[in-house]
Amino acid sequence: MARKTSRIGKVLCGLGALVVAVAATGCAAPQFTYVTDGSANTYFKVPYGWHKISGSSLAALFNSSGNVFGRNGSWDVAYDAASAPTATHLFSPATEPFAFAFVAPLSESGSNAMSYNGLRDVMLPVTLQARATAVRARFPLTGFRLLRDNRLSLSQGVHGVRDTFDYTYPGGITDTFDQVALTNPDSTLLYVLQMHCLASCYSQNQREFNAIMSSFTVRSP
Repeated sequence: MARKTSRIGKVLCGLGALVVAVAATGCAAPQFTYVTDGSANTYFKVPYGWHKISGSSLAALFNSSGNVFGRNGSWDVAYDAASAPTATHLFSPATEPFAFAFVAPLSESGSNAMSYNGLRDVMLPVTLQARATAVRARFPLTGFRLLRDNRLSLSQGVHGVRDTFDYTYPGGITDTFDQVALTNPDSTLLYVLQMHCLASCYSQNQREFNAIMSSFTVRSP
């Protein structure tokens, strides 16, 4: 009888351990946060621990810099991996990865002028012509270095580019920028995801960058 009781005890103990393991797995924090713009059928993912920048903080940053993001019916969102997240990391050196995405309608003239080079230069000057124009306008970033320039063809005619490049801020701090810029078949919508952090940070986190950038999904309406 004692031997039978021992066997039953072992079985119950094993079941208990299994229940605890399942419960622990079920209560674990998710690995990613999925960021969506349902109206534009657009989404991407960021690590769960990253901090979302509030819409009011982004709006204040855009207003102070005279930027057009957040206007004309566009959608924008930002996430910061830093322990002290701030919207200002969008336009300044970032010691931890920072992600910014937006979807915006294009005007008729914007649609007519849209090209792969236009997509490359949507946030920062990347093409030779855009960089030359930026120099004449005293653009403060220098030391441009192109690391990647790929054309992208997605489903339903969505197409664009992925570019990775370095720029150096005044003071000698170099950031690496990774950007996907897309448009729909008739070039009426612009979809952009840009990430950046210090060049050393990017080097250490390339796998994470690639996972996030490759998750950027657009389904043309």
